Amino acid sequence: MSQLKVFSDSRPESALQSTSNPKDIHRLLGLAGVRFEQWQASADVAAGDSQDKVLAAYAKDIDRLVSEEGYQTVDVISIKANNPDKEALRKKFLSEHKHTEDEVRFFVDGKGLFSLHIGEKVYEVLCEKGDLISVPANTPHWFDMGSEPQLVAIRFFNNQEGWVAHYTGSEIAEQFSRLEN
Repeated sequence: MSQLKVFSDSRPESALQSTSNPKDIHRLLGLAGVRFEQWQASADVAAGDSQDKVLAAYAKDIDRLVSEEGYQTVDVISIKANNPDKEALRKKFLSEHKHTEDEVRFFVDGKGLFSLHIGEKVYEVLCEKGDLISVPANTPHWFDMGSEPQLVAIRFFNNQEGWVAHYTGSEIAEQFSRLEN
C-alpha cells in the first residue's frame, strides 16, 4: 500500500503527517510541487516481461505523460534480489542528490522509498505497483530500493544521458527511514 509520511527535516523520529489514502498522497505531494498518480495496466504484466510488453501495457498513460512533459526517452529497469550489483546500486541512490531534470518513475512491480527534502520538510513516499512519482528537477532527494530489491519501473528522461546525479554532500539521508523488505 502506498504511503506518505511528512517530517520536519530536523525531527526524523516523529512524522508530522502520515497517510495511505492515494487521494491525500496526491493532494499533499501536489502542494509540494510533486506529481503522484496511479495507473492501471491495459494487460497483465509481471517482473521478467519484455520491455516492449511492459511499455505496451501502459502505452496510453506513457503517451499522455510524454505529450504533456516532452520526455525524450522512456525505458524499463528491473532490479532483483539476486542482482550481483544490488549493494552498490542501493548505496548510489541512498545519498541525497539532485538532478537537472525531473526524476520520473512508474512502478510496474515491487516497491521503493523516495525521500524528498523540500524546504524544511522531508516527504517519505513509499511507492508500490501502480504508482507514478515525478520528483521535480533540482529537488534534493534519495531513494531506497531495500536490501533485497524486487522492482520493475518505467523511467522517463529529458536527456539522452539518463540518470545523472549531483550529490549535495549532506548526511541528512542517514537520519531517516530505510526500506526494509
